[in-house]
This record gives sequence, C-alpha cells and structure tokens, in this order.
Amino acid sequence: MEKYMEVLRALREDRDLTQQQIAEVLGTSQTMYARYERRANELPIRHLITLCRFYGVSADDVLGLRRKRR
Repeated sequence: MEKYMEVLRALREDRDLTQQQIAEVLGTSQTMYARYERRANELPIRHLITLCRFYGVSADDVLGLRRKRR
C-alpha cells in the first residue's frame, strides 16, 4: 500500500506545483509542508480534506482505502 503522503506528493509533482504553492493553499509555511511530505509531522485532517478538494480526488483514493466488491 502506498503511503498517503507519497500520493499527495505525486499529485503535487504531476501538476508541477511547488511545496510553497501547496503551503499557501493550506495556509501554512513551506517548511511545515515539507515536514508533512517527509512524514516528520502528521498532516492534519483539515489539510487532507483541503488537498482532496484542491486536487479533485477522494480521501479514499489518497489513503488507499477501497471497498472490495463481493
């Protein structure tokens, strides 16, 4: 299972966005966002929600949660 910050980093890089640009979306510093990407700090749920809305993806996709079909 891919780690959620790896997914968020890939989304950022696929769109050619900098950590600074994402930090501004979240209302935090580039240094703090870099700590999230390195997993030195946990990403607050409010930031996860903001990033899911920003990227147009579901939290299930970011977190690797998928229901198995019966």
